[in-house]
Amino acid sequence: MTNDKIYMSSPDVTELEEKALVRAIRSGWIAPLGPEVDAFEAELAEYCGRKHAVALSSGTAALHLGLLTLGVGPGDLVLTSSLTFAATTNAIVYTGAEPVFIDADESGNMNPDLLEEAFKTLQDEGKTVKVVVPVDLLGKVADHERIGEIASRYGAVVLSDAAESLGATRNGKSAGAFGNAAIVSFNGNKIMTTSGGGALLTDDEEFAKHVRYLATQARQPVVHYEHTDIGYNYRMSNILAALGRAQLSRLDEMIEKRRQHRLRYRELFQDVPGVSIFGEPSGVDGGDTRDNFWLTSIIVDEPEAGFSASDLQQTLAETNIEARPLWKPMHLQPVHQELRSFSDGTSERLFQIGISLPSGSALKPNEVEYIEVALKKFLEG
Repeated sequence: MTNDKIYMSSPDVTELEEKALVRAIRSGWIAPLGPEVDAFEAELAEYCGRKHAVALSSGTAALHLGLLTLGVGPGDLVLTSSLTFAATTNAIVYTGAEPVFIDADESGNMNPDLLEEAFKTLQDEGKTVKVVVPVDLLGKVADHERIGEIASRYGAVVLSDAAESLGATRNGKSAGAFGNAAIVSFNGNKIMTTSGGGALLTDDEEFAKHVRYLATQARQPVVHYEHTDIGYNYRMSNILAALGRAQLSRLDEMIEKRRQHRLRYRELFQDVPGVSIFGEPSGVDGGDTRDNFWLTSIIVDEPEAGFSASDLQQTLAETNIEARPLWKPMHLQPVHQELRSFSDGTSERLFQIGISLPSGSALKPNEVEYIEVALKKFLEG
């Protein structure tokens, strides 16, 4: 057993990031905001094919402010993916609105057919929906063409939760370029990190201005402190933005490393009965649609494979290798058990049979080899 635990997605930082942090500190801009924030926003917007980016303290903050800027508040309904991390739903609840959960299709992303069913059912009940929040699961972009068309037909707009998919593309379009606005996350386990942090992306200048306004305590442009709205302390610091700029310059390189991990896992499991790479085809061989390979996950059909996803996860844990189930669906979470969902059981099944494996770009060659040996030993029984 190795003494050092191997994590699924550790931060990948180099001397470049260290130099960026030193640069920011020596500039004297230690407090939030500053030239690094301005530059990071411009570079991020360009990378994602958007006109505007607003750097914030977390992806959750970006979702919260995006929803508020879209006018979501108490009594409103927001349709969102059930198969996601709690932050997506938490941001909706912060506004006073009520999440309505939409189950996944086999890709793990929001099922457009169930989305349409939800809209129709709610409309027949005399209820309206302002916003849809689809989630790009584990780095694969959702079917935004259908989701956007359905939402538009029912008078709703899309706020895309691309927290896990920065760097991914769908039909040649960046993950961050979908929806009226999109959010990304720079949490420590994401494809790139600012330690903590996130951003909102949009082509609407007024939308971006309003998010910045709310994120800086909703201060009015006067000498004294004047407030006509409730604001939030959600802006990213200048120091963390410098880290983000260094990470963004290396993002494609980090994605390629994760792609190589995906290819190794695909080769390892290709002849194992009952086991498949989750979400394939994933664009590992190129093309204009691909995920960012944030996490490589497998689906285990226990009767055919002769073992369960849980069996594998427990065995890897015993050898200091982190592996986790897919997200537990939000409609099954105790805190949300009273909320409405449109479900066909897909996300619950994926939660039971899926497992995510170490996928980080910071994995060392000896760690990759250690994981492979552990997996082969398990498969050989």
